[in-house]
Amino acid sequence: MRSQFILLLLLAVSITTTAQRKLSESPSQKLTTEDYDSSTLTTLKWRSIGPWRGGRCLAVTGVLNDPYTYYMGATGGGIWKTTDGGNSWLPISDSAFHSASVGSLAISASDPNIIFAGMGEYAIRNTAIMGDGIYKSIDAGKSWKHVLALDASAVGRILIHPSNPNLVYAAVMGKMFGENKERGVYRSSDGGATWKQILFKNDSTGAIDMRFDPNNPSIIYASLWQVYRNSWSLNDGGQGSGLYKSTDGGDTWQLLSNNPGLPKGILGKMTIAIAESNSNHVYAMVENKNGGLFSSTDAGKTWTRVSTQNDLTQRPWYFSGVWVDPKNENHVYVMNVQFWQSIDGGKTFTAINQEHGDNHDMWINP
Repeated sequence: MRSQFILLLLLAVSITTTAQRKLSESPSQKLTTEDYDSSTLTTLKWRSIGPWRGGRCLAVTGVLNDPYTYYMGATGGGIWKTTDGGNSWLPISDSAFHSASVGSLAISASDPNIIFAGMGEYAIRNTAIMGDGIYKSIDAGKSWKHVLALDASAVGRILIHPSNPNLVYAAVMGKMFGENKERGVYRSSDGGATWKQILFKNDSTGAIDMRFDPNNPSIIYASLWQVYRNSWSLNDGGQGSGLYKSTDGGDTWQLLSNNPGLPKGILGKMTIAIAESNSNHVYAMVENKNGGLFSSTDAGKTWTRVSTQNDLTQRPWYFSGVWVDPKNENHVYVMNVQFWQSIDGGKTFTAINQEHGDNHDMWINP
């Protein structure tokens, strides 16, 4: 990159105009239109000089019953939209957002014009960009409103009730580089106009993941993660970390991470997936010295560790996403440096070829 900057600097110096030279010779002289030939400007054309890649993408989603419309959120580039299956993309948030890093996206299943975007990069590298809360669009991304202001925060997941677009949940990580109380699970019952913090542990523990039971949205699983980092260190995990479940839409929560089968000791980042074909079958990627991929067939009451494959668990604070095929409870996907799938409930995995390493988010059209 440095060589590119030097080249640009040299080019900038080399194209000094006659008017600029006159100005340098006579600083008091005022420029007029007679000092240069305006026809020379008509030959100039804009061209992209890079960068050719936009960095990490932590948020992807699509529109039900529309195989061509998708959205992606970049960690430093806002929200992009395609309506031709990915052949071309347009930025749709630049003029409305006050921060550039997108951590989560959610589209209403009952009204695809309604989109919520959670800002802030929850994959907490030492260069992570924080966000400023949650934005909402009611016209498929043409315009946006800032509906929840958060101070230098990150939002790990947003859920919209499948039949009530006014009922919205947000897993808020909060600040990565300091303590704050704007953490935990939030709920809005009025389409984002007001928000209530419904699950909170302490000022150093945030919510990183959250999932509806696909067959009963009153049942919600959520994971809390106690973590702190700065530019030279990472303090990952703590007593605040835990896996939770609500059966009443978030009014009350029960702790699952002490249930039989899950590892003891300090817990770090945990992610969740629930099988639509069998809601009792729940998967969790758990960061712990005895961590790995865990499976429950009784809706979280008991657990079994089904995989300790290192390729699935490396850099767990950065990756660790898990998803389930909506039609097959044993078809599991795990995101990490590589993209992995299992067809036997997580016992064995094979890699899926893709264009680039580092995989963070996934959307499956049900």
